[in-house]
Amino acid sequence: MAKELEEGRKLELDFGKLKKVARCGEEVLPVVAQEVGTGEVLILGYANRQALDYTLKNRVACFWSTSRNELWIKGATSGEFLDLVEVRVNCEQNSLLYLVKVRNVGACHTKNQKNEPRMGCYYRKIGDQGRLENLNP
Repeated sequence: MAKELEEGRKLELDFGKLKKVARCGEEVLPVVAQEVGTGEVLILGYANRQALDYTLKNRVACFWSTSRNELWIKGATSGEFLDLVEVRVNCEQNSLLYLVKVRNVGACHTKNQKNEPRMGCYYRKIGDQGRLENLNP
């Protein structure tokens, strides 16, 4: 199932994601991680106070996993850390922007055809007939 979702061509958007986030029991904010040099959006995640404090203290992007209900230090298991440059806050103080530098190869947990982590999670676009097309095979 995950392979088809992550690599397939069928569009299966999860419009119920925010309901799932609300049910995780944590107070969280959406966080966008953006590569500071290129401006590429890498990841959309969520942070609670603990994740933000860890990020600021350790200068590494950290999120709150709303599906596992635990701290998610990006790169702790994969080695694909996102080194923090700065944290920005939007006008309504209800979302964050982590400006980061990719420490190794990429930020996404999926792999390209060379078996390397993709730079970011936004590696497909909606093409003709609503089918997904890879931007970086």
